[in-house]
Amino acid sequence: MHDTLPLLEAVPFPPLQRSTLDTLQVNLGYQCNQSCLHCHVNASPQRTEMMDEATMALIPRVLTARQARTLDLTGGAPELHRGFRALVAQARAQGVRVIDRCNLTILSEPGQDGLAEFLADQRVEVVASLPCYSAANVDRQRGDGVFERSIAGLRQLNALGYGQPGSGLVLNLAYNPQGPSLPPNQQGLQADYQRELAQHFGVVFNQLLALANMPIQRFGSTLVSKGTFHTYMALLKASHQDANLPGVMCRSLVSVDWQGWLYDCDFNQQLGLPLGTAGVRRHLRDLLQADAPALDAPIRVAGHCYGCTAGQGSSCGGALDH
Repeated sequence: MHDTLPLLEAVPFPPLQRSTLDTLQVNLGYQCNQSCLHCHVNASPQRTEMMDEATMALIPRVLTARQARTLDLTGGAPELHRGFRALVAQARAQGVRVIDRCNLTILSEPGQDGLAEFLADQRVEVVASLPCYSAANVDRQRGDGVFERSIAGLRQLNALGYGQPGSGLVLNLAYNPQGPSLPPNQQGLQADYQRELAQHFGVVFNQLLALANMPIQRFGSTLVSKGTFHTYMALLKASHQDANLPGVMCRSLVSVDWQGWLYDCDFNQQLGLPLGTAGVRRHLRDLLQADAPALDAPIRVAGHCYGCTAGQGSSCGGALDH
């Protein structure tokens, strides 16, 4: 796989400083039941990295110490971690909002019985990956049969109240472009998704989150192999909007990898760019300190950051300019 970090570090980006920490985004491990082309984590069924129990036990303590209001769980497929449900239940008991980055097909995996019901009982917000409302496009990007299983997962969640008016059970869908292009207008695309999914499959959801593909890991390596890396970077940089800078996710978020190391965002995690002063790695346990000096350090930036500020902008919560 091609290393895109040297290419990205050669591209300057405006300086950023963190504001108040609101979200702890935790990657529980890189194992996944899918292997997608656009995956910036390079997750797959063959990956074995998983957070250990000692590191997992720090998460509820840090949420309390830092008064973080949101726990955002990612992977891989975070639900594959054997401690996933216990962690969710503890965070919810503390009054913390929990987001599950769910690929939908995990709901029908062996050993995941009752997962959808658990998520509903805990009132977990589900962000479900569905890169298109076309079966052919989804299966091309994610594998044969993924679209059919994804629709089955959405119907299962809908039956429990997810996405239904007045239920309070939030179901958002996440869209990624098929290749090296910017996402279209989020509002217009959401209307298309809502129409097509309702008419053809009887599926409803709350909001569509349009996310740009990041030129890192598997997707970035593919760009290099095809000779389109620099073209895509030029598109991102030319589409940069200064107005998106205040809303980028890294200003209110800290990313945690499966070993407990801290990063400014999930993308920096995959590039190996740790949070804080260069050369000093910070761990989840450091956030238990009253001062947590690493949070005052400038955010580590490079060329991939244009993926968050190009066009409408792109963050874990979708477009920045709605």
